[in-house]
Amino acid sequence: MDQSLQQSVNISQTNSSMDRHSVFEGDSQDLFHSQELKLLIPTIVGIICVVGFTGNMMVVAVLVSNALKSKLTLINGLILNLALADGLVLAFAAPFKGAAYTRAGWTLGWFVCKTCDGFLNSCMAAKSFTIAAMAKSCYRYVSNPGKQVNIRQKAVLTALLFTWLSACLVSLPHWMFTTLQRDGEGHGDELACVQAVPDFARDAMAVYVKAYPLVAYCGPLTFALLCFWRAYGRCQRRSSKTQNLRTQIRSRQLTVMLFSLTVATAILWLPQWVSWVWARHAEENGAPPPPPLFAVSAELLMFSISLVNPLLVLALSEEFRDGYAGLWRRFTLRKTPPPKSKMGPHTPSAPRSPCPRPEPAGHPPPHAADRAEQPKRDRDRDQDPKPRAEDPDSPTNKDGIVLPDLEQFWHERETGSTAPENDPIPWEHQNQAEVTQER
Repeated sequence: MDQSLQQSVNISQTNSSMDRHSVFEGDSQDLFHSQELKLLIPTIVGIICVVGFTGNMMVVAVLVSNALKSKLTLINGLILNLALADGLVLAFAAPFKGAAYTRAGWTLGWFVCKTCDGFLNSCMAAKSFTIAAMAKSCYRYVSNPGKQVNIRQKAVLTALLFTWLSACLVSLPHWMFTTLQRDGEGHGDELACVQAVPDFARDAMAVYVKAYPLVAYCGPLTFALLCFWRAYGRCQRRSSKTQNLRTQIRSRQLTVMLFSLTVATAILWLPQWVSWVWARHAEENGAPPPPPLFAVSAELLMFSISLVNPLLVLALSEEFRDGYAGLWRRFTLRKTPPPKSKMGPHTPSAPRSPCPRPEPAGHPPPHAADRAEQPKRDRDRDQDPKPRAEDPDSPTNKDGIVLPDLEQFWHERETGSTAPENDPIPWEHQNQAEVTQER
């Protein structure tokens, strides 16, 4: 540890000002004079980390759940890779950056200084390459939707592995030349995390400073925007077939969602690249560096990309909204509500009881009474061949359902077995009794 630190000091003494750059632009005495900023910046970083990490893990859970149910498509695999990169940035890079802004000197150790900046740049480059591959896959899907179903999972994993290897290769100088050394420029004898370039790599690093923004930012995002523009143009062509029309609607929604992710990444990442290029070329030409507050704000905007991406996916994708709802029901231990039956013209408003209605004691059931009266009805029908209209007041309605109360009433009236206290028509019997007495 001490030997590497002494070697870094010797390297920094022999190199020019361009070869020694502070990795954390927040390490400025002007920034740490404000106690409000020392509290505000870590708070903002903490909110971005907690909310963004939760949202990205929800996206990962939805995609993994869908992959277990069916085959993993290339576009879903790339969205999964993008969410994983965002989660890694918020879990292992942004918290250390926020902690570094609270103090003027570096107190997080040599390992964090050596790996944090390289890891952050690798994740951001992987996101940029993933967006470019996603745009190309989206254009191929819009051109031929059936082709995406035949992609093997090995091809998806190979594409993801190639993306990360390319990102680590592009950000290799950040891993190699970042080190920890003493800083006596206005901070006293405190440790600082800097990028110290040795003499043999000075010319290569000068080329790298100019080429790195083109490879990691300008090239992939410009290619992605062009692919999305062409894909959206194909989605605008209407189809006459219903099946193709549904596929066209899905393709348009997918294109809009991925295009929104690309535009948000390009806008929120642009200030960080302005600060990065400004700081490197200012040291080379002896110009003043970018203001510390601008550099810190640019990094905060870069971290906010990982917060905005899952929100855009939730807002623009109906599939992910349904997946979020399903995961929420699982986490809250809620069962899926049963589908509500729609009331139709032939649907009863209340379910019918399977049990028959109990009959009063001493009276035969309606079906037995109906069977007892059947011979008499047959004789009447034989004597009167002329068909008669069905009496609407009869105990049997059009649906063939016998009403017990009406059946009991007609049965007692025809047989004359109605008790005086239970006689439903006492006035008829009273008139008949009077006529009989007069005779």
